Amino acid sequence: MEQGKGIKKGIHELYATDPLEADKMLWGREVDPLTRRGFLKKGALFAMSAALGAHIPFWRNMPGGLIPVVLADSTEPFQLPGKHPELIILNDRPVNAETPAHLLDDPITPADKLFVRNNGIPPQDIDIHHWTLTITGESAKKTVSYTLEELKTKFKNYTYQLTIECGGNGRSEFHPPAPGNQWTVGAVGSPEWTGVRLGEVLKSAGIQEDAVYIGYYGKDTHLSGAPHKVPISRGVPISKALEPHSLIAWAINGEDLPLLNGYPLRLVCPGWPASTSGKWLEKIVIRNQIHDGTKMGGYSYRVPCHPVAPGTKVTEDEMCIIESMPVKSIITSPRSGAMLKLGQSLKLRGHAWAGDLSVSAMEVSIDFGATWQPCSLKAPKNPYAWQHWETTVNFPERGYYEVWARATDENGKMQPMLVPGWNPKGYLNNACHRIAVKIL
Repeated sequence: MEQGKGIKKGIHELYATDPLEADKMLWGREVDPLTRRGFLKKGALFAMSAALGAHIPFWRNMPGGLIPVVLADSTEPFQLPGKHPELIILNDRPVNAETPAHLLDDPITPADKLFVRNNGIPPQDIDIHHWTLTITGESAKKTVSYTLEELKTKFKNYTYQLTIECGGNGRSEFHPPAPGNQWTVGAVGSPEWTGVRLGEVLKSAGIQEDAVYIGYYGKDTHLSGAPHKVPISRGVPISKALEPHSLIAWAINGEDLPLLNGYPLRLVCPGWPASTSGKWLEKIVIRNQIHDGTKMGGYSYRVPCHPVAPGTKVTEDEMCIIESMPVKSIITSPRSGAMLKLGQSLKLRGHAWAGDLSVSAMEVSIDFGATWQPCSLKAPKNPYAWQHWETTVNFPERGYYEVWARATDENGKMQPMLVPGWNPKGYLNNACHRIAVKIL
């Protein structure tokens, strides 16, 4: 896109800089600050319809400040070892890559389609016969160490389907923009994990009465290469660690973990930010205080304790640690950009999840949220597994539509239609997922 003084900007950059100004510049759309609906003059409506390739029947309901989803999708391929070629690379040092929504269609996420979120460099030349896990810390009654083989044989093995999601999933939609990897919707997955219960291993070391938290350490290397620097060391309250579905895992879907996802050993703390599920695991500390490892303090994986206006400067003492992830859903079929003939019905399906909770209802809208249609929703395979939903929709006339998906958790809390409360690092965006559909 050509602008004044020869400066070129793409639609993503324009919307990232100022979404309301981008609306005005591209389409001549003025946004009502109260309703957040975008008012399109006749010429602007024609321009947007031409860009989308179809008339927009529900244009009056279309929110302002959002890139039409048919223009927002990016599916540029990138190949990572052991990963599906369509994963979208966000960073190469450390490696971070997300999964396009349509690749998350499997009921159980295949290992090659699980997103990658790393902070350091994975270990090389791994010797699984000499890999050990040590449990220690000021609130451990004794220090114990286990080889992989001892973990597998001394403790009962469990297999659960567990959902993990990056705390920054959806960060790309915040404005003002938040620093960090600009995840869209694909930093989530729900594979089957096999391992032992974290709580049973902790208890084998003995847990002092003053224990309040655990922290993990992995064998990944800091980006600087400095051996004394820790890339990440986070943790969870002892109550979360002792839950039966918190695992020390060595397998995913019956196979060894992929190297980029923590081979040969990792934590899985489902329902909480995936950063609590440490990879390449070699040590767990039982703490008598909130763990103070790398990326536990400051603004890391924290949000303002109270709502703030976008762009507000928040001090560190006003930031609270993220715990359970919010209710969320995704449309996995069809992929965005589907085209149908007038009169054809469209079958939709996807998944929904809600941190520590379950999902109680699922709905879709084809008129930008003015009305909602209920979906069929299945129960989870086990606690913390995502839930599958499906429905069929019909369209009243030819044109451009967006299908929006909305889940409600067991406490009655719904996904917001648009980006929820702004925060400095762009965490916890659980706004409705949307796909584009054209009726010809």
